[in-house]
Amino acid sequence: MAVKIRLARLGCKNRPFFRVVAADDKSRRDGKQIEVLGFYDPLQGKDDARRVSLKFDRIKYWLSVGAQPTDSVENMLFRAGLIPPKSMVVMGSKNGQQSTNHHVSPITGEILN
Repeated sequence: MAVKIRLARLGCKNRPFFRVVAADDKSRRDGKQIEVLGFYDPLQGKDDARRVSLKFDRIKYWLSVGAQPTDSVENMLFRAGLIPPKSMVVMGSKNGQQSTNHHVSPITGEILN
């Protein structure tokens, strides 16, 4: 069974509210959940403490046993400091003058290779 850490939508029409949940990857978005790991309210102010609330210890546990976060949850976890940023790959130019790929640090912008 593959586990995903993803968002489950709650709330009314035009008033979304999301729970961060651990769920089987084959279950529906709002279907059966294994565990609730936090919540996200996109309509709160960006500096408001009630915008995002996460259970850090449980998220660390699920990541340690192999759960994969979705892209939106991965961005949340990165902003919270739980996971490192994805490495970025810079491709050569479109006209074919460069054929090598370079890895770039997402924080500093320096070429790693």
